[in-house]
Amino acid sequence: MGQESFTAQKRGGGAAATLPTTTPNGGRPARSASSLLPRGRQIHKTFNNIKITILCGFVTILVLRGTIGLGNLVSSESDAVNQHLIEETNRLLDEIRSDKDPDDPDNPSEPEYNPNVTYTLGPKITNWDQERKSWLDRNPDFPNYVNGKARILLVTGSPPNPCDNAIGDHYLLKAIKNKIDYCRLHGIEIVYNMAHLDKELAGYWAKLPLIRRLMLSHPEVEWIWWMDSDALFTDMVFEVPLKKYDGYNMVIHGYPDLLFDQKSWIAVNTGSFLFRNCQWSLDLLDVWAPMGPKGPVRDEAGRVLTANLKGRPAFEADDQSALIYLFISQRNVWMDKVFVENAYFLHGYWAGLVDRYEEMIEKYHPGLGDERWPFVTHFVGCKPCGSYGDYPVEKCLRSMERAFNFADNQVLKLYGFRHRGLVSPKIKRIRNETVTPLEFVDQLDIRHSAQGSSGSQS
Repeated sequence: MGQESFTAQKRGGGAAATLPTTTPNGGRPARSASSLLPRGRQIHKTFNNIKITILCGFVTILVLRGTIGLGNLVSSESDAVNQHLIEETNRLLDEIRSDKDPDDPDNPSEPEYNPNVTYTLGPKITNWDQERKSWLDRNPDFPNYVNGKARILLVTGSPPNPCDNAIGDHYLLKAIKNKIDYCRLHGIEIVYNMAHLDKELAGYWAKLPLIRRLMLSHPEVEWIWWMDSDALFTDMVFEVPLKKYDGYNMVIHGYPDLLFDQKSWIAVNTGSFLFRNCQWSLDLLDVWAPMGPKGPVRDEAGRVLTANLKGRPAFEADDQSALIYLFISQRNVWMDKVFVENAYFLHGYWAGLVDRYEEMIEKYHPGLGDERWPFVTHFVGCKPCGSYGDYPVEKCLRSMERAFNFADNQVLKLYGFRHRGLVSPKIKRIRNETVTPLEFVDQLDIRHSAQGSSGSQS
């Protein structure tokens, strides 16, 4: 068949040569440019043209395949890869949340807690004050007072597992950023914990073994300051007036009349409190923790707390109710070293504060710490990391955004910026650059304002 095609082409070529042509040049037929070339050059040029034609055809086929069919193939492969990544991510998250470690089969399981044995945080320590004093004397490079100020360690944290939703992790990030800013401005050390140091004291109670461990591991720290992850500093200038508490070992926000007259289960709040690093604090932890082990002990303690504290719903024992119960039932043992503070908001309930921020900005200024400009705004009842809460998630998240931006504006002011609004993450410039920047540092640096505020409060 190929030979027949070749023969036909030859015949066609011969017939074409006999067709009459116009001869304008004196009756001589016009000669094409190709006929002027030698025959070898003509053959070579023809082969080149064939090669180019074949190459163009091949490229065209590739383009058509990519447009029509290959694109679908690539797309399907990409979808398959994405689906695989999604499945692998979900598998890892499930494994993390399962609280199991299949890669460590030789790790012996911890013995189960015996509810018939009184729970303890660890070996009983009775001479901590003497031991700590000796350690400080031997280690002068780690003083518990720096430039006349007691060394503070702020402690906060969140569960070891990822949040149930991505927005929860986002607001945990904002909350720790807020605390880091405050600590950086006031020379406070900070620890963020994500580990359950004792599996029996999960949930509300996880702070107790952590506080004890930090006390014993950091004898140079004078005060341990616990702060819940859902509490934000909203007065970045105010400082805790520590000199006011020279004769005390615990500072907690609350109201003595609610505590002793009404025996209310919300008389104090353990979302933000300070513990002095001393024997007294270790002793209090020792009598506080036995109500916390999960299971029958915590359930039974919850029934006792509900029966003795006004307004408390029926649920398992929580650390706050247990502390209130200790203060009431053992008042003579503990209360002479506890300062119940309400002159400023070491804990400020968010629902009555976040909608008044604009009014505060208009009428007052940071450094007051009280209802005029709250030191701490605590989002009690909001669970942005969990799947449940006492308030709608939308209301909580909007309010937390307002609180974060309200505080962040106080930091950004030094740099010449602020948020466009209290619900906007975007910022805008509020001051032009200058060739004398130190004038603004002296005028606007929070550290300078804090010194004046601390002096007026002490």
